[in-house]
Amino acid sequence: MRKLRVFESISVDGFFTGPGDDMSFAHAARDDAEFAEWVSNNASGGGELVFGRKTYQMMEAFWPTPVAARQMPRVAAGMNAAKKYVASRSLEPTWNNTQLLQGELAQAVAALKQSPGPDLTLLGSGSVAAQLGEADLVDEYQFVIVPVALGAGRSVFSKAKQLRLSSQRAFRCGNLVVTYDV
Repeated sequence: MRKLRVFESISVDGFFTGPGDDMSFAHAARDDAEFAEWVSNNASGGGELVFGRKTYQMMEAFWPTPVAARQMPRVAAGMNAAKKYVASRSLEPTWNNTQLLQGELAQAVAALKQSPGPDLTLLGSGSVAAQLGEADLVDEYQFVIVPVALGAGRSVFSKAKQLRLSSQRAFRCGNLVVTYDV
């Protein structure tokens, strides 16, 4: 069976968005070549991607562009080449290699996990991550903890969840990447 990993940038106080759904904290410019290299390597992991509608639309608006190819060529190539699934009832995807998840979200992802193929990574999409976590479909959480406290916002978790630390790595910019198994 394929594994489902949630990859999310969060604040030190555990929010993936701040007040007003602001996510700018997660993308603030950082001068850290080691972190940039980690991002490039992580983005070329060879798995398939899962998105909620909002995150998909943000990604679709950026990664296929010449700007993305200039700024982060390895990440852009990986994002554009990857097979992508999007949870939406209203979207008509136009980004190459994208397929809509049909029917009820938890059932569609459970079926996807049972199908042959590489592991799956849910990028961003905090509300989708919360739904899939609540349905016990998430196998692993990988967080980039950004050194900022937001004070309020939305969490990936809608209920208590016991996790086991499997790896951690700190970067000069202050980001900490932690991976937890469920």
